[in-house]
Amino acid sequence: MMLARFAADPSFEKNLSNHRYFRERESNYRSCYQRDRDRVLHCSAFRRLKHKTQVFVEDEGDYFRTRLTHTLEVAQVARTISTALDLNYDLSETIALAHDLGHTPFGHTGEEALDELMMKYGGFDHNAQALRIVTKLEQHYADFDGLNLTWDTLEGIAKHNGPIKEPIPFALRQYNAVHSLNLNTFASAEAQVAAISDDIAYNSHDLHDGLRAKLFTDDDIKRLPLIEKCYDEVDKIYPNLDLYRRRHEALRRFFGILVEDVISSSKNIILELSPNSIEDIRNASGPVIRFSDKKFLALKEIKSFLFNNMYRSPKVIEMRKIVTFKLKNLFKKYINDPSYLPSEWKQKSDLSSNKTDLARVVADYISGMTDRYALTQHSKVFEKNILR
Repeated sequence: MMLARFAADPSFEKNLSNHRYFRERESNYRSCYQRDRDRVLHCSAFRRLKHKTQVFVEDEGDYFRTRLTHTLEVAQVARTISTALDLNYDLSETIALAHDLGHTPFGHTGEEALDELMMKYGGFDHNAQALRIVTKLEQHYADFDGLNLTWDTLEGIAKHNGPIKEPIPFALRQYNAVHSLNLNTFASAEAQVAAISDDIAYNSHDLHDGLRAKLFTDDDIKRLPLIEKCYDEVDKIYPNLDLYRRRHEALRRFFGILVEDVISSSKNIILELSPNSIEDIRNASGPVIRFSDKKFLALKEIKSFLFNNMYRSPKVIEMRKIVTFKLKNLFKKYINDPSYLPSEWKQKSDLSSNKTDLARVVADYISGMTDRYALTQHSKVFEKNILR
């Protein structure tokens, strides 16, 4: 495959930014980005995504997306867009696979609860936590902590959503102090592809999951921009199609519209910028991977619909209250009495020199929990407390 001149180059001779913090002999059969991808796929945090909430908690149904299935869908979109733009799809796919490693149990609800609890200790941010996982918390290799990923991959994990502004999240600030990721610039085009693929995936599949959960109807979403013509097209080609096939055909057309728009819009932006290197992408005045203005505004309306009718629906709000209460209980119990932590985490807490260090240990432990494990630990801890 012929890469664009501004694409990330896996060759160490041509691309000085793809070095690893700890020197290693590279694979004879895989590029450095393929090796990064494989390390992400095999890490413990990736496996835990299977039992972490996307929107609905696991016991609400096996059909709904989890954080893992969402991640796989993001990776698929990223690979498609990168290929169309002559970018390094291995790097885009790797960043897509790693982008949610730092998510807490219960999705953004858990993140918001943990951020509130950690506010006086530096806060909590799931993107920053993903970087902390791949540089510190994964502890499997003899020669280093973390996964020792290339700089290009770490940069993409840290700032795929754009330059990092103050206040810089704790984990990003801490790592950047010893291994600069140039947080004030844009990331590679490959990382930007991963970010916009996240938008495409969740807006599409959240509509599907919301319909499945009966939070709204096909008639409700048919009134939304872009989606109405998708249903109309399906009805014209396939009259009298059953409900579920009709829905799938309409939403896959909506999905395709978003992907094609990003490819077309990004090609125009890149043509106008005329970048000669990856550094031209990083130092550009704005992102080069974008929706067209028209599609961006339409998607903004769809996001608003999802926020009001799904993310803040009574059913989801009630579950948010329950899991927020339980996560806060766990955090307060662990930080006030670390003896409740499992032995390996208790050992880490014993090494804490102050309350901030202890709080970070507790946050690392809780954020790594799956939904079911968090609920089980809450029951165990508070039943144990009653018996004491």
